[in-house]
Amino acid sequence: MTPKLKILILRFSSIGDIVLTTPVIRCLKQQLPEAEIHYFTKKQFQTVLQSNPYVDRLHLLADDMRSCIQELKREKFDYVIDLHHNIRTKKIKYQLGVKSSSFNKLNIEKWLLVYLKINALPDKHIVDRYLQTVEFLGVKNDGKGLDYFLEKEHQLADLLPLTHQQQYIGLVIGAQHATKRLPTYKLIDVCRLSTLPVVLLGGKEDAARGEEISAAYGDKLYNACGKLTLDQSAFVVKMASRIITHDTGLMHIAAAFNKPITSVWGNTVPEFGMYPYRVSESKIVEHKNLWCRPCSKIGYKKCPLGHFKCMNELDPEAIAG
Repeated sequence: MTPKLKILILRFSSIGDIVLTTPVIRCLKQQLPEAEIHYFTKKQFQTVLQSNPYVDRLHLLADDMRSCIQELKREKFDYVIDLHHNIRTKKIKYQLGVKSSSFNKLNIEKWLLVYLKINALPDKHIVDRYLQTVEFLGVKNDGKGLDYFLEKEHQLADLLPLTHQQQYIGLVIGAQHATKRLPTYKLIDVCRLSTLPVVLLGGKEDAARGEEISAAYGDKLYNACGKLTLDQSAFVVKMASRIITHDTGLMHIAAAFNKPITSVWGNTVPEFGMYPYRVSESKIVEHKNLWCRPCSKIGYKKCPLGHFKCMNELDPEAIAG
């Protein structure tokens, strides 16, 4: 039987942002069971969605956008849900020529908070704002939080040393921008205060810093940075006793598994609406009264003022405790 509805969701990046769209996918599929849900994203983020049972078809962005648009046209979608809302997605919506609903990025409100320190942002998580894009279809938030579906159930014995296969803390040391990451010496302090073995999590770009931390801390720490796939890292997050993390993709994956989370915030702020979503236990550590925060809605390679007080002045006991 031909489906009554065919819906395309657009979100190209990044890992965390795509995970944050998963309630939209689930609510659409469960509340409109006759609908066929398609998702268009970049190829490098395929792992995030390929095991999601609520996605009927995944479309991957190739170098030739024209051929991608032609492929999408052949699908004859009824609606486009634009959760990225940039020039590229505007072009796609124009080319497809069907009814669309777009996420409001609130760029003016973010500008006011960054540059004038005027908070005009709604007290609403970004997930709840994503879900506003499908309200016209009668779809509502089911309150079930984020989703992350593993490719398979891995074995800790294949991923971690014996000393770290029972209780451990997952410490996510990476983040896309340096001003969202704790300095190495602070991470070492956090590790020393931990009462459980620590597994460092991050990409290949974090491996060298992980080795520096490991050398300073000793055998109670295992540096898994760059040694695991995203799916394996997600499994290690799932099995952890607790996750300590910066504002990054693995934080949202931890929220999808409802792990106890301590999130550490540097130049960005939770008020942007991307704090851990619907978790039973969440602790936010930030320099609340620093006049220069937030200095960006994303981040920088280094502190624009040179002092990096937003991270340098954080108490490691507040993070580790």
